[in-house]
Amino acid sequence: MSVNAVTHLNFRGDAREALAFYQSVFGGELVVITYEDAGATGGAAEADQVMWGQVTAPNGFRVMAYDVPSDLPWDQGRNAFFLSVRGDDAGEITGYWDGLSGGATVQQPLGPAQWAPLYGMLTDRFGVTWVLDVAAASF
Repeated sequence: MSVNAVTHLNFRGDAREALAFYQSVFGGELVVITYEDAGATGGAAEADQVMWGQVTAPNGFRVMAYDVPSDLPWDQGRNAFFLSVRGDDAGEITGYWDGLSGGATVQQPLGPAQWAPLYGMLTDRFGVTWVLDVAAASF
């Protein structure tokens, strides 16, 4: 038996836009099921919002997301989680960084670190904090 842990992001009306953005950065397939598609509409205003969505890329990247219905509490919080993308190719990691950095707030510019050949942290335009790095040969 094997399992996969997948980050599931919760939004309030921005899930479709966020997933499309992540697909533009990482590639892969975007699947979106709306509340209306699932017959679970709580109202016309939320019918087209994402009940379940996912981006799956051939390189192994995968993220899920949905729009929290208005009748449920939602708080984006601060530092509740980071989404980490670690690879072994500096060019690939730099490409992801470049894609995510549009409209982002950079906490740590992408560059060499004591523990990694390449490391950076930013919060994207959707409020998701990403840590990108190239894994060190031995740590």
